Amino acid sequence: MTQVWRCAGLRWGEDGPVLAWEGGRRSALERGKRVAFAVVAGGVRRCVGARGHGCAARAAVPGRSTGGRCEECSRLDRAHSVAADTFADDPRPYRVYLAWFGPGMVKVGITAAERGSARLLEQGAVCFSWLGCGPLMAARRAEELMRAALRVPDRIPYADKRTVRAALPPAGERVAELAELHARAVSLGGWPESLERAPFLAVDHSGVFGLEGLPRMDGVVSELVAGGGVSGGVLAAAGPDLHLATGRGVLVLDTRLMTGWELTGAERDEVTVPVREVGEAGVQDGLF
Repeated sequence: MTQVWRCAGLRWGEDGPVLAWEGGRRSALERGKRVAFAVVAGGVRRCVGARGHGCAARAAVPGRSTGGRCEECSRLDRAHSVAADTFADDPRPYRVYLAWFGPGMVKVGITAAERGSARLLEQGAVCFSWLGCGPLMAARRAEELMRAALRVPDRIPYADKRTVRAALPPAGERVAELAELHARAVSLGGWPESLERAPFLAVDHSGVFGLEGLPRMDGVVSELVAGGGVSGGVLAAAGPDLHLATGRGVLVLDTRLMTGWELTGAERDEVTVPVREVGEAGVQDGLF
């Protein structure tokens, strides 16, 4: 009998990236490992639920959705997130950070101090530095100060992040860009008194992600489909993205597209899902 698994997404831990599966199983994603799976023929992608609870309606969701949730579960998940600004009385300390993804691509954000750098790994930050630490609302005010005074955004599209990974400047240049912005940030007036400034200390994830010598991508998986499959060797993993060496070039698979599908192992070494080809002429939809 063929085993069927539901993917719970990519997780970052002390030992690097792993694919998590419903039921607790985990698959390590070390570089060079072959990733090969097929979507069950005739299957339907189902909502993954929210906040640890399954979707009561088991609603179908679009293949291109990176959230993998129906409208109601998306609303519930968002309402209980830090970004929703609904938990002003959260007693935990929070950290404010600057994250660098590429030249001119720096964002500001906050994360619970207890999470360490997990949030930065999940976002695919090539390098980052803490700005400060303190109560949640103070961290929020500092984040808003950075956005207003320095014009630093609080989010950068994944499409932009993955485009530049294969052509990053040397570590010294990216650290210098981050350091210059950090110095401007901590010198601003208007910092919340309860937020303790943090000295500049760059943390670089290029080695953890496997970005050294990464070849440019030839395409991006746009969605999974029933009966389709993906097979390739892991070149790098950054945030939710896997850069895979396939028979049709280097493809990027956003593992968030895997959630909600029933998957099985695949023997055939091919890619049979929709792919957006990336080339000198631009981007077009196609099937490999």
